[in-house]
Amino acid sequence: MNHIYKRWALGGIGLNITGNVQVDITHLERPGNVVIDPSMAGNGGLDELRAYATAGRANGTELWMQVNHPGRQCPASINPHPFAASDVQLGNNDAHYGKPIPMSHDQVIDIRDRFVHVAKTAQETGFTGVQIHAAHGYLLSNFLSPVTNKRTDQWGGSLENRARLLVDIVRSVREETGKDFPISVKMNSTDFQQGGFTLEDCQQVVAWLSDATLDLLEISGGTYEQPAMMGGVGNAATYEDPLKESTAKREAYFVEYAKAIRPAATMPLMVTGGFRTREAMEFAVNEGAVDLIGIARPLCGDPESPAKLLRGEIEALPDYENMLDVTEADAPNMKPHQRTALTGAGRQGWFCLNIIRMGQGLEADMDLSCMDAAAAYAASEATTNKKRLAVLQE
Repeated sequence: MNHIYKRWALGGIGLNITGNVQVDITHLERPGNVVIDPSMAGNGGLDELRAYATAGRANGTELWMQVNHPGRQCPASINPHPFAASDVQLGNNDAHYGKPIPMSHDQVIDIRDRFVHVAKTAQETGFTGVQIHAAHGYLLSNFLSPVTNKRTDQWGGSLENRARLLVDIVRSVREETGKDFPISVKMNSTDFQQGGFTLEDCQQVVAWLSDATLDLLEISGGTYEQPAMMGGVGNAATYEDPLKESTAKREAYFVEYAKAIRPAATMPLMVTGGFRTREAMEFAVNEGAVDLIGIARPLCGDPESPAKLLRGEIEALPDYENMLDVTEADAPNMKPHQRTALTGAGRQGWFCLNIIRMGQGLEADMDLSCMDAAAAYAASEATTNKKRLAVLQE
């Protein structure tokens, strides 16, 4: 892991935001997650975090730890009954995700304190900031959305109550880490679901976060049910995107949403997802839509591509999605929607497996097919989960 974060830091980026670090060892987004659990504070790991921070800060790069709790989007193989705002189960892929348990008031407070503990640990081990993950249907996003938050106490109902946990976490982290330690939030512009978290909701929450002295806001969108953050693949029957037509004229998925949110934001804005060409990046910045350009997937194949773009050696970052599809020739017996689903799994697998390869000091495997990536990644996750269980049983 340290090897790839150092390569990214040396590859031309200015800010390294880590993969999501979990706050509870019983709730992971996938079996290989880094987790900082206060109940295991005496079990070591601080030296490893310091080495991680040193690698990610190479070349003067900022390194911010992304802090998260998956909520109901915790695989059943890790926790068959994960904590969530309410007992609303995922509407798809039910075999992989269990029935969530509504959290008690005390458990909500405990989660808030866990986020603060991880942020403070990040500061103490050399990370230069944190990002609170409140997007993509994970726990904090789960609280924000009326689709998944059916509570009637102080943590549910009105938007103010649904946003209370996120705002409390940001304010508590600020109190614990001080005024000079950067705090970012990653938040959905909208859930893209009927009755879900809307653009208007987002604008109001951004105004509240502006009052909480936030240093950076990353705009995203979607959940596991409506994965707009992966390029807008979703269920057409429930997919809602009022800016879809205008967004299609841009490379980045969420630029138009960032423009709509801008009036409520006192902090800098960042958008990640879809940026590939210098022209699109400069347009988004010059028209005032965003202050920072987020890059993710291109780094999974060529960690040096940002530096090449900045030096003028290339005019566009690599677009690996174009070579990753499951076609009818690959799977003639599959229905179109099945091939689409397998393409999504294969693309995710391709990017994750190549991150793992580069973390081991190897180069990305450009010959890895979409179908092979899907199978290999599923096998890798199963192996990693067995190792996780073995460690827990020691």
